[in-house]
Amino acid sequence: MDNLVLYILLIFGTSLGLTMLALVDIIKKDFGSPAKKVLWHFIALIPLVGWLIYLIFGFRKGRKKSLIA
Repeated sequence: MDNLVLYILLIFGTSLGLTMLALVDIIKKDFGSPAKKVLWHFIALIPLVGWLIYLIFGFRKGRKKSLIA
């Protein structure tokens, strides 16, 4: 029983960490319009698999914002 709880916490903790990394990456990138950026935020927030969907489909769509305007 204790191992099951530990595994569940490990899975959710890892998923939470990867979700946070995806959200930070979305914040740093420009997706062409604010609506697309908000859509990727909502997709990344899907429990357990949102970060994976973003990694597969959205990671390469955004462009890093340039520091020089």
